[in-house]
Amino acid sequence: MKPAHLVSGAIAATSTEVIHARGASVRFGERLLWSAVDLHIGPGTFTAILGPNGAGKSTLLKVLLGLQPLAGGTVDVLGAPAGAARRRIGYVPQRRGFDRTLRIRGVDVVRLGLDGSRWGVPVSPIRSRRTREALAEVVDLVGASRYASRPIGELSGGEQQRLVVAQALVRRPELLLLDEPLDSLDLANQAAVAALVQRICRERGVTVVMVAHDVNPILQFLDQVVYVAEGKAVVGAPNDVITTQTLSALYGARVEVLRASDGRLVVVGTPEAPALHADRHAG
Repeated sequence: MKPAHLVSGAIAATSTEVIHARGASVRFGERLLWSAVDLHIGPGTFTAILGPNGAGKSTLLKVLLGLQPLAGGTVDVLGAPAGAARRRIGYVPQRRGFDRTLRIRGVDVVRLGLDGSRWGVPVSPIRSRRTREALAEVVDLVGASRYASRPIGELSGGEQQRLVVAQALVRRPELLLLDEPLDSLDLANQAAVAALVQRICRERGVTVVMVAHDVNPILQFLDQVVYVAEGKAVVGAPNDVITTQTLSALYGARVEVLRASDGRLVVVGTPEAPALHADRHAG
């Protein structure tokens, strides 16, 4: 088994890297959230960010978007400093759901990702046709064609989430950032959305970085895990990172990783374990 890498030193960049962090640190006031984080993520890969509440998982996405300044180090995204290539990134924030009385159609929610700044402004027939074609393509990609014309408020949580992902994909981003997209979904929809994300990686070559509270629904689809805790991060393949040895070293205390009879991972010995909790994860 290849050992996971407890990041603290420089990693050489390559021309194919989508994300490259070198010694990245984030501070909130006097609190150092995490420091000396090195990370490199290649194209067309599916990476999960895991860790306890308050560890800074969602903050890492904001760093990649250029919305959270660093206290130290550097982060390059798509070959430029974080924030410079934002138009080439799709982003799905933490799920809030839609009011059941909202009458806007699902396909129009997707369209907001394409021309939301021009909503209500007349467009040429050619542009209108291209827009319809782009919408039809991405709605079909996420498997939402059957219900995309229905009001978004009438749809199930899983159906809504597929359309929100479509909204983030409609501009054909090279990098897709997802902040807890499986939150509040039942197990069947969690598995379906996770499989969809992997298919997007494979078919479109999109690099996906997802913050997750429970690794189990996505474990079989992942290429890499970034586990953030105690101000540090460990990076590697899931089976190398989510182990007793690696997590114990990260937390500085004994942590047991067990595999249940159904294949699910159970982490014992830390108060906030992503593989255990089903409550909301806000870190």
